[in-house]
Amino acid sequence: MIKKISTFDDWIDMFAQWRDDIGFDSKLIGDYKFETKFVEVDSPEIEFGDFAGQRKWETVLQIPNQQVRDALLTLIVYQGDTEFASVEQQRHLVQSAPSEEDLRSLLRVMTEEMRHGYQMSYLLVNYFGDSGKLEARKLLERRAFKRNRLLGSFNEEVNNWLDFFVYTDFIDRDGKFQLQMLSRCGFAPLGRSTKAMLKEESYHLGTGHTGLRRILTAGKIPVEIIQKYFNKWIPTAYDLFGTDHSSSAHWAYVSGLKARYNEGETKEPADKNNLNEAARALFHKEISWLVDNLNKLVPEDKPKLYVPDMRFNRRIGSYAGKTYNVKGEPLNEADYALYLQKVLPSPEDERKLQEIFKENDWITPMDRK
Repeated sequence: MIKKISTFDDWIDMFAQWRDDIGFDSKLIGDYKFETKFVEVDSPEIEFGDFAGQRKWETVLQIPNQQVRDALLTLIVYQGDTEFASVEQQRHLVQSAPSEEDLRSLLRVMTEEMRHGYQMSYLLVNYFGDSGKLEARKLLERRAFKRNRLLGSFNEEVNNWLDFFVYTDFIDRDGKFQLQMLSRCGFAPLGRSTKAMLKEESYHLGTGHTGLRRILTAGKIPVEIIQKYFNKWIPTAYDLFGTDHSSSAHWAYVSGLKARYNEGETKEPADKNNLNEAARALFHKEISWLVDNLNKLVPEDKPKLYVPDMRFNRRIGSYAGKTYNVKGEPLNEADYALYLQKVLPSPEDERKLQEIFKENDWITPMDRK
Protein backbone atom coordinates (compact mmCIF):
# COMPACT_ATOMS: atom_id res chain seq x y z
CA MET A 1 0.00 0.00 0.00
CA ILE A 2 1.02 3.63 -0.58
CA LYS A 3 2.29 4.90 2.78
CA LYS A 4 1.85 8.61 2.12
CA ILE A 5 -1.01 10.47 0.45
CA SER A 6 -0.20 13.79 -1.19
CA THR A 7 -3.21 14.06 -3.50
CA PHE A 8 -6.57 12.36 -3.86
CA ASP A 9 -5.15 10.46 -6.84
CA ASP A 10 -2.72 8.83 -4.41
CA TRP A 11 -5.69 7.77 -2.28
CA ILE A 12 -7.47 6.39 -5.37
CA ASP A 13 -4.45 4.15 -6.03
CA MET A 14 -4.71 2.90 -2.45
CA PHE A 15 -8.47 2.36 -2.94
CA ALA A 16 -7.78 0.07 -5.90
CA GLN A 17 -5.25 -1.86 -3.84
CA TRP A 18 -7.79 -2.19 -1.01
CA ARG A 19 -10.26 -3.89 -3.36
CA ASP A 20 -7.58 -6.39 -4.34
CA ASP A 21 -6.54 -6.93 -0.72
CA ILE A 22 -10.05 -7.83 0.46
CA GLY A 23 -10.58 -10.18 -2.50
CA PHE A 24 -13.11 -8.08 -4.42
CA ASP A 25 -12.82 -8.61 -8.18
CA SER A 26 -13.14 -5.14 -9.73
CA LYS A 27 -14.16 -6.75 -13.01
CA LEU A 28 -17.52 -7.47 -11.38
CA ILE A 29 -18.44 -3.79 -11.53
CA GLY A 30 -17.38 -3.36 -15.15
CA ASP A 31 -16.88 0.22 -16.27
CA TYR A 32 -18.47 1.79 -13.19
CA LYS A 33 -16.68 5.06 -12.47
CA PHE A 34 -16.26 6.12 -8.88
CA GLU A 35 -16.98 9.81 -8.50
CA THR A 36 -18.13 12.37 -5.98
CA LYS A 37 -21.77 13.42 -5.99
CA PHE A 38 -23.26 16.47 -4.32
CA VAL A 39 -26.92 17.45 -3.88
CA GLU A 40 -27.89 20.97 -2.83
CA VAL A 41 -28.76 21.30 0.85
CA ASP A 42 -32.15 22.45 2.11
CA SER A 43 -30.88 25.70 3.55
CA PRO A 44 -27.79 27.85 2.99
CA GLU A 45 -27.87 28.70 6.70
CA ILE A 46 -27.09 26.57 9.74
CA GLU A 47 -30.47 25.38 11.02
CA PHE A 48 -29.77 24.37 14.62
CA GLY A 49 -27.37 24.82 17.51
CA ASP A 50 -25.38 27.84 18.65
CA PHE A 51 -24.54 28.95 15.10
CA ALA A 52 -28.11 28.81 13.78
CA GLY A 53 -28.79 31.52 11.23
CA GLN A 54 -25.17 31.86 10.13
CA ARG A 55 -24.08 30.85 6.63
CA LYS A 56 -22.97 27.24 6.39
CA TRP A 57 -19.22 26.73 6.27
CA GLU A 58 -17.72 25.97 2.86
CA THR A 59 -14.19 25.33 4.12
CA VAL A 60 -12.74 23.99 7.33
CA LEU A 61 -11.00 27.31 7.95
CA GLN A 62 -14.39 29.02 8.19
CA ILE A 63 -15.32 26.83 11.17
CA PRO A 64 -14.91 29.02 14.25
CA ASN A 65 -12.72 26.80 16.44
CA GLN A 66 -10.50 23.74 16.40
CA GLN A 67 -12.76 21.71 18.66
CA VAL A 68 -15.59 21.89 16.14
CA ARG A 69 -13.21 21.05 13.31
CA ASP A 70 -11.94 18.00 15.18
CA ALA A 71 -15.50 16.82 15.90
CA LEU A 72 -16.39 17.21 12.22
CA LEU A 73 -13.34 15.19 11.18
CA THR A 74 -14.40 12.41 13.56
CA LEU A 75 -17.95 12.31 12.18
CA ILE A 76 -16.64 11.92 8.63
CA VAL A 77 -14.14 9.24 9.64
CA TYR A 78 -16.79 7.16 11.38
CA GLN A 79 -19.16 7.44 8.43
CA GLY A 80 -16.47 6.43 5.96
CA ASP A 81 -15.37 3.51 8.12
CA THR A 82 -18.85 1.98 8.04
CA GLU A 83 -19.00 2.15 4.25
CA PHE A 84 -15.80 0.22 3.59
CA ALA A 85 -16.53 -2.20 6.42
CA SER A 86 -19.88 -3.23 4.93
CA VAL A 87 -18.19 -4.18 1.66
CA GLU A 88 -15.69 -6.30 3.56
CA GLN A 89 -18.54 -7.99 5.41
CA GLN A 90 -20.45 -8.82 2.23
CA ARG A 91 -17.58 -9.75 -0.08
CA HIS A 92 -18.06 -13.54 0.11
CA LEU A 93 -21.73 -13.44 -0.92
CA VAL A 94 -20.80 -12.94 -4.57
CA GLN A 95 -20.17 -16.70 -4.89
CA SER A 96 -23.57 -17.73 -3.49
CA ALA A 97 -26.13 -15.35 -5.01
CA PRO A 98 -29.51 -17.10 -5.44
CA SER A 99 -30.01 -15.54 -8.90
CA GLU A 100 -28.37 -13.26 -11.44
CA GLU A 101 -30.76 -10.50 -10.34
CA ASP A 102 -29.68 -10.90 -6.72
CA LEU A 103 -26.02 -10.81 -7.75
CA ARG A 104 -26.58 -7.55 -9.62
CA SER A 105 -28.41 -6.15 -6.62
CA LEU A 106 -25.60 -7.16 -4.26
CA LEU A 107 -22.99 -5.62 -6.54
CA ARG A 108 -24.97 -2.40 -6.73
CA VAL A 109 -25.19 -2.22 -2.94
CA MET A 110 -21.48 -2.94 -2.52
CA THR A 111 -20.49 -0.49 -5.26
CA GLU A 112 -22.57 2.29 -3.78
CA GLU A 113 -21.14 1.63 -0.33
CA MET A 114 -17.68 1.91 -1.86
CA ARG A 115 -18.69 5.16 -3.51
CA HIS A 116 -19.92 6.50 -0.17
CA GLY A 117 -16.55 5.66 1.39
CA TYR A 118 -14.89 7.29 -1.63
CA GLN A 119 -16.96 10.43 -1.01
CA MET A 120 -16.00 10.63 2.68
CA SER A 121 -12.34 10.10 1.78
CA TYR A 122 -12.56 12.89 -0.79
CA LEU A 123 -13.69 15.26 1.96
CA LEU A 124 -10.92 14.11 4.30
CA VAL A 125 -8.14 14.47 1.75
CA ASN A 126 -9.28 17.74 0.18
CA TYR A 127 -10.50 19.65 3.22
CA PHE A 128 -8.54 18.51 6.28
CA GLY A 129 -4.88 18.67 5.32
CA ASP A 130 -2.41 16.11 6.61
CA SER A 131 -4.69 14.85 9.39
CA GLY A 132 -7.45 14.15 6.87
CA LYS A 133 -5.06 12.36 4.53
CA LEU A 134 -3.87 10.19 7.39
CA GLU A 135 -7.45 9.28 8.36
CA ALA A 136 -8.39 8.56 4.74
CA ARG A 137 -5.50 6.10 4.54
CA LYS A 138 -6.53 4.43 7.79
CA LEU A 139 -10.05 3.91 6.40
CA LEU A 140 -8.48 1.47 3.94
CA GLU A 141 -6.18 -0.19 6.47
CA ARG A 142 -8.72 -1.36 9.04
CA ARG A 143 -10.60 -4.59 8.30
CA ALA A 144 -14.03 -5.80 9.37
CA PHE A 145 -12.81 -9.42 9.30
CA LYS A 146 -9.99 -8.49 11.67
CA ARG A 147 -12.62 -6.90 13.92
CA ASN A 148 -10.85 -3.54 14.07
CA ARG A 149 -13.48 -1.36 12.41
CA LEU A 150 -14.65 1.50 14.60
CA LEU A 151 -18.23 0.39 15.36
CA GLY A 152 -19.51 -2.96 16.60
CA SER A 153 -22.00 -3.84 13.85
CA PHE A 154 -19.25 -3.57 11.28
CA ASN A 155 -17.07 -6.22 12.87
CA GLU A 156 -19.75 -8.93 12.75
CA GLU A 157 -19.80 -11.66 10.14
CA VAL A 158 -22.31 -11.62 7.29
CA ASN A 159 -22.28 -15.33 6.59
CA ASN A 160 -25.16 -15.90 4.19
CA TRP A 161 -27.97 -14.27 2.25
CA LEU A 162 -30.43 -14.27 5.14
CA ASP A 163 -27.72 -12.41 7.08
CA PHE A 164 -27.43 -9.98 4.17
CA PHE A 165 -31.13 -9.21 3.91
CA VAL A 166 -31.49 -8.67 7.67
CA TYR A 167 -28.33 -6.53 7.65
CA THR A 168 -29.51 -4.29 4.80
CA ASP A 169 -33.00 -3.92 6.25
CA PHE A 170 -31.82 -2.92 9.74
CA ILE A 171 -28.15 -1.88 9.75
CA ASP A 172 -28.43 0.10 6.53
CA ARG A 173 -31.56 1.66 8.01
CA ASP A 174 -29.44 2.98 10.85
CA GLY A 175 -27.22 4.34 8.08
CA LYS A 176 -30.21 6.21 6.69
CA PHE A 177 -30.78 7.78 10.11
CA GLN A 178 -27.14 8.85 10.41
CA LEU A 179 -27.03 10.28 6.89
CA GLN A 180 -30.27 12.16 7.44
CA MET A 181 -28.88 13.76 10.61
CA LEU A 182 -25.65 14.71 8.81
CA SER A 183 -27.47 16.09 5.76
CA ARG A 184 -28.22 19.30 7.70
CA CYS A 185 -24.60 19.69 8.82
CA GLY A 186 -23.26 23.22 9.15
CA PHE A 187 -20.29 22.13 7.00
CA ALA A 188 -21.94 22.38 3.59
CA PRO A 189 -19.72 19.88 1.69
CA LEU A 190 -20.70 17.13 4.13
CA GLY A 191 -24.39 18.05 3.93
CA ARG A 192 -24.28 17.97 0.12
CA SER A 193 -22.45 14.63 0.21
CA THR A 194 -24.88 12.89 2.54
CA LYS A 195 -27.92 14.20 0.67
CA ALA A 196 -26.57 12.42 -2.41
CA MET A 197 -25.76 9.28 -0.40
CA LEU A 198 -29.32 9.12 0.96
CA LYS A 199 -30.68 8.73 -2.56
CA GLU A 200 -28.57 5.60 -3.03
CA GLU A 201 -29.09 4.28 0.49
CA SER A 202 -32.83 3.90 -0.11
CA TYR A 203 -32.08 1.11 -2.60
CA HIS A 204 -30.10 -0.77 0.04
CA LEU A 205 -33.00 -0.64 2.50
CA GLY A 206 -35.42 -1.79 -0.17
CA THR A 207 -33.11 -4.68 -1.05
CA GLY A 208 -33.18 -5.90 2.54
CA HIS A 209 -36.88 -5.53 3.22
CA THR A 210 -37.93 -6.95 -0.15
CA GLY A 211 -35.50 -9.84 0.36
CA LEU A 212 -37.13 -10.71 3.70
CA ARG A 213 -40.57 -10.52 2.12
CA ARG A 214 -39.40 -12.89 -0.63
CA ILE A 215 -38.05 -15.32 1.98
CA LEU A 216 -41.29 -15.30 3.97
CA THR A 217 -43.37 -15.72 0.83
CA ALA A 218 -41.34 -18.79 -0.14
CA GLY A 219 -41.88 -20.23 3.34
CA LYS A 220 -38.83 -22.51 3.32
CA ILE A 221 -36.73 -20.91 6.08
CA PRO A 222 -38.25 -21.44 9.54
CA VAL A 223 -39.49 -18.22 11.11
CA GLU A 224 -37.62 -19.17 14.27
CA ILE A 225 -34.31 -19.00 12.40
CA ILE A 226 -35.18 -15.67 10.79
CA GLN A 227 -35.93 -14.32 14.25
CA LYS A 228 -32.49 -15.33 15.48
CA TYR A 229 -30.92 -13.13 12.82
CA PHE A 230 -33.13 -10.25 13.94
CA ASN A 231 -31.81 -10.90 17.45
CA LYS A 232 -28.26 -10.85 16.09
CA TRP A 233 -28.38 -7.56 14.20
CA ILE A 234 -30.98 -5.29 15.78
CA PRO A 235 -29.17 -4.86 19.13
CA THR A 236 -26.03 -3.83 17.23
CA ALA A 237 -28.14 -1.27 15.36
CA TYR A 238 -29.34 0.16 18.67
CA ASP A 239 -25.68 0.48 19.70
CA LEU A 240 -24.88 2.45 16.56
CA PHE A 241 -26.86 5.39 17.90
CA GLY A 242 -24.27 5.84 20.64
CA THR A 243 -24.25 6.11 24.42
CA ASP A 244 -27.08 7.45 26.52
CA HIS A 245 -26.89 11.08 27.74
CA SER A 246 -24.05 11.56 25.28
CA SER A 247 -21.93 14.68 25.68
CA SER A 248 -20.54 14.08 22.17
CA ALA A 249 -24.02 14.11 20.63
CA HIS A 250 -24.84 17.23 22.66
CA TRP A 251 -21.67 18.91 21.42
CA ALA A 252 -22.28 17.91 17.78
CA TYR A 253 -25.77 19.39 17.95
CA VAL A 254 -24.92 22.74 19.55
CA SER A 255 -21.94 23.02 17.15
CA GLY A 256 -24.27 22.71 14.16
CA LEU A 257 -22.67 19.48 12.93
CA LYS A 258 -25.31 16.78 13.43
CA ALA A 259 -29.04 17.45 13.57
CA ARG A 260 -31.87 15.46 15.02
CA TYR A 261 -33.36 12.87 12.65
CA ASN A 262 -36.62 14.83 12.50
CA GLU A 263 -35.02 18.29 12.50
CA GLY A 264 -37.31 20.70 10.71
CA GLU A 265 -40.32 18.42 11.12
CA THR A 266 -40.87 18.72 14.86
CA LYS A 267 -41.61 21.92 16.76
CA GLU A 268 -40.40 20.41 20.00
CA PRO A 269 -37.16 21.92 21.34
CA ALA A 270 -34.19 19.59 21.25
CA ASP A 271 -33.48 17.61 24.40
CA LYS A 272 -29.74 17.99 24.03
CA ASN A 273 -28.93 15.56 26.83
CA ASN A 274 -30.87 12.71 25.21
CA LEU A 275 -30.30 13.10 21.49
CA ASN A 276 -29.10 9.54 20.93
CA GLU A 277 -32.03 8.12 22.88
CA ALA A 278 -34.49 10.15 20.79
CA ALA A 279 -33.01 8.92 17.51
CA ARG A 280 -32.91 5.33 18.78
CA ALA A 281 -36.59 5.55 19.78
CA LEU A 282 -37.56 6.76 16.29
CA PHE A 283 -35.54 3.91 14.78
CA HIS A 284 -37.28 1.40 17.06
CA LYS A 285 -40.67 2.76 16.01
CA GLU A 286 -39.79 2.48 12.31
CA ILE A 287 -38.45 -1.06 12.44
CA SER A 288 -41.41 -2.18 14.60
CA TRP A 289 -43.70 -1.03 11.81
CA LEU A 290 -41.57 -2.89 9.25
CA VAL A 291 -41.70 -6.12 11.25
CA ASP A 292 -45.48 -5.76 11.56
CA ASN A 293 -45.52 -5.52 7.79
CA LEU A 294 -43.45 -8.70 7.47
CA ASN A 295 -45.73 -10.55 9.86
CA LYS A 296 -48.58 -10.27 7.35
CA LEU A 297 -46.66 -12.91 5.37
CA VAL A 298 -46.20 -15.28 8.30
CA PRO A 299 -48.79 -18.13 8.34
CA GLU A 300 -51.26 -18.08 11.21
CA ASP A 301 -49.89 -21.31 12.66
CA LYS A 302 -46.32 -19.98 12.85
CA PRO A 303 -44.78 -17.74 15.52
CA LYS A 304 -44.71 -14.05 14.66
CA LEU A 305 -41.51 -12.09 14.20
CA TYR A 306 -40.71 -9.38 16.73
CA VAL A 307 -38.25 -6.60 17.46
CA PRO A 308 -36.07 -7.50 20.45
CA ASP A 309 -36.25 -5.16 23.42
CA MET A 310 -33.72 -2.31 23.51
CA ARG A 311 -32.15 -3.79 26.64
CA PHE A 312 -31.26 -7.12 25.03
CA ASN A 313 -27.61 -7.96 24.27
CA ARG A 314 -26.37 -4.38 24.29
CA ARG A 315 -22.70 -3.45 24.23
CA ILE A 316 -23.07 0.33 24.40
CA GLY A 317 -25.12 2.53 26.70
CA SER A 318 -26.86 2.04 30.02
CA TYR A 319 -27.69 -1.61 29.27
CA ALA A 320 -24.24 -2.61 28.04
CA GLY A 321 -23.30 -6.01 29.43
CA LYS A 322 -26.58 -6.37 31.31
CA THR A 323 -28.40 -9.72 31.21
CA TYR A 324 -31.83 -9.05 29.74
CA ASN A 325 -33.79 -11.40 27.51
CA VAL A 326 -35.37 -10.47 24.18
CA LYS A 327 -38.48 -9.20 26.00
CA GLY A 328 -36.44 -6.94 28.26
CA GLU A 329 -36.81 -9.12 31.34
CA PRO A 330 -33.75 -9.54 33.62
CA LEU A 331 -32.02 -12.92 33.62
CA ASN A 332 -29.65 -14.57 36.04
CA GLU A 333 -26.05 -14.00 34.96
CA ALA A 334 -25.28 -17.69 35.28
CA ASP A 335 -28.02 -18.54 32.77
CA TYR A 336 -27.35 -15.77 30.28
CA ALA A 337 -24.64 -17.38 28.15
CA LEU A 338 -26.81 -20.45 27.58
CA TYR A 339 -29.79 -18.23 26.81
CA LEU A 340 -27.84 -16.38 24.12
CA GLN A 341 -26.97 -19.68 22.48
CA LYS A 342 -30.69 -20.37 22.15
CA VAL A 343 -31.80 -17.01 20.73
CA LEU A 344 -28.85 -16.16 18.44
CA PRO A 345 -27.86 -18.01 15.24
CA SER A 346 -26.01 -21.24 16.04
CA PRO A 347 -23.74 -23.46 13.95
CA GLU A 348 -26.70 -25.85 13.64
CA ASP A 349 -28.85 -23.03 12.24
CA GLU A 350 -26.09 -22.29 9.74
CA ARG A 351 -26.03 -25.94 8.66
CA LYS A 352 -29.80 -25.98 8.23
CA LEU A 353 -29.65 -22.85 6.14
CA GLN A 354 -26.94 -24.27 3.90
CA GLU A 355 -29.17 -27.26 3.17
CA ILE A 356 -32.14 -25.01 2.45
CA PHE A 357 -30.03 -22.81 0.16
CA LYS A 358 -29.32 -25.82 -2.05
CA GLU A 359 -32.95 -25.72 -3.17
CA ASN A 360 -33.90 -23.15 -5.80
CA ASP A 361 -37.20 -22.27 -4.18
CA TRP A 362 -35.96 -21.00 -0.79
CA ILE A 363 -36.64 -17.45 -1.98
CA THR A 364 -39.16 -16.17 -4.49
CA PRO A 365 -37.77 -14.55 -7.67
CA MET A 366 -37.13 -10.83 -7.74
CA ASP A 367 -39.86 -8.69 -9.32
CA ARG A 368 -38.39 -7.64 -12.65
CA LYS A 369 -40.79 -4.75 -13.21
